[in-house]
Amino acid sequence: MELCMEHVSKQFKDVTAVDDISLRITPGVWGLLGANGAGKTTLMRMIAGIMKPDSGKILYDGIPIGELKESYRDVFGYLPQEFGFYPEFTVKDYLEYVAVLKGLTEKDSKRRINGLLEQLTLSHVRNKKIMKLSGGMKRRVGIAQALLNEPEILVLDEPTSGLDPGERVRFRNLLSEFAHDRIVLISTHIVSDVEYIATQNAVVKGGKLLAQGTTGELVKMVEGKVWTARIPMERLPEYERRLQVVNIRNEDDGQISVRYLAKEPYTAGSLPAAPHLEDLYLWLFPGETVERR
Repeated sequence: MELCMEHVSKQFKDVTAVDDISLRITPGVWGLLGANGAGKTTLMRMIAGIMKPDSGKILYDGIPIGELKESYRDVFGYLPQEFGFYPEFTVKDYLEYVAVLKGLTEKDSKRRINGLLEQLTLSHVRNKKIMKLSGGMKRRVGIAQALLNEPEILVLDEPTSGLDPGERVRFRNLLSEFAHDRIVLISTHIVSDVEYIATQNAVVKGGKLLAQGTTGELVKMVEGKVWTARIPMERLPEYERRLQVVNIRNEDDGQISVRYLAKEPYTAGSLPAAPHLEDLYLWLFPGETVERR
């Protein structure tokens, strides 16, 4: 089982959203990392078959997805950043409706809906209108519809937006189990969502594939560039002005500990630190902030 992109490009007027990306995705959890405007959502929409590349091919097991048509949709699950629903739908009504669209039998539909409602802690709101749910609960309903047909390929765009920390952990565990023999592709700004569960990560910048590898392989790109130092509080503005400061922690002696990114230590007494995926993200996208949850 593999999903391959071969020299895929997509342009909107004078903006190249995806620029000659080639990527071979195999079973497991894959993280798709990049700043806003990097081309992640465009790439996912092309993988979903919603949008066609201007050039290049997307193939599933060696066959272009456009030729697979219905057989591809049968094995595909997708959660966009915003998913639509009729305002009067209850959670149960909506999932039953999606199950029909996906061709599930009545027996399979009931089994999958009950199971997912339980797994995603939605059983108590099954008869409640979706429009009256909190943002986090709506997101969980969206995740449920993407998982309904037990897809071989699951594509999730910012799936944990609005979820609380406990829900996020349960969702990560669910994905890890689900991806045992399936392809799961997650686009997210919350780096911790993929740091510990991703089999591989792909980093996209300016529409181009910048890097690909395991978390361990990718963080080597910032080895020797992550430092910690204890400094007086009054020096913090200087550090923030001159450096990429990743973390700040107050210490008992009135000083603060800062974690920063630089090619060389900024001051004497700075100590090298083991890099994390978050450090790599901020090194590659210095103008970005990382949502920490």
